[in-house]
Amino acid sequence: MRALGIRGCAVSMPFKESCIPFLDELDPSATAIDSVNTIVNDGGLLRAYNTDYIAVAKLLAQHQVAPSTSFALRGSGGMAKAVTAALRDAGLRNGHIIARNERAGRALAQQYGYAWQPEMGSLRPQMVINVTPIGMAGGAEAQQLAFEPDCIAAAERVFDVVALPAETPLIRHARQQGKAVITGAEVIALQALEQFVLYTGVRPSDEQVARAAAHARA
Repeated sequence: MRALGIRGCAVSMPFKESCIPFLDELDPSATAIDSVNTIVNDGGLLRAYNTDYIAVAKLLAQHQVAPSTSFALRGSGGMAKAVTAALRDAGLRNGHIIARNERAGRALAQQYGYAWQPEMGSLRPQMVINVTPIGMAGGAEAQQLAFEPDCIAAAERVFDVVALPAETPLIRHARQQGKAVITGAEVIALQALEQFVLYTGVRPSDEQVARAAAHARA
């Protein structure tokens, strides 16, 4: 980036952590999860950010998710780490990580101060969060719900990070139940917006963002 004068770039797996030793400065969004998805070159100084974390943190605030909200988060991968860190930093303390991979699930839960269990069991929190590929278009589980219908019925809010389709089976079911929702389409649009702002220093209007998001989904 320095040699070619590149202003910024996005970072994908498997380089989100391995690139860190080569960077000059980490934004708190990156240090919160020890993972980078955006690098900005400021006159040769390479600053790193994680706009997934930034997007989730902003959405929790925009949707006025109270710190007292109990939650269950299904997943244990990289995006689950970003969401879990944002939940912790938003003050949510009563949470469970639901992951069949015991090693990854326990590690994620312990890192951020939550409990782990392999399945929901009798757990019925106020918010359920899917951070797995369940419901993703083109996947083997594209038509499945990430949580059982009774778990959704008992929840007040449903959060699905899957962005394609914009209306996943989980989000569609939650809307039919009259639940408050946070969608993966919101996450992906906001994280892309934050990357654009970091690269250019220009913040588009809400109308411009809405038009761009609609075009991307078309």
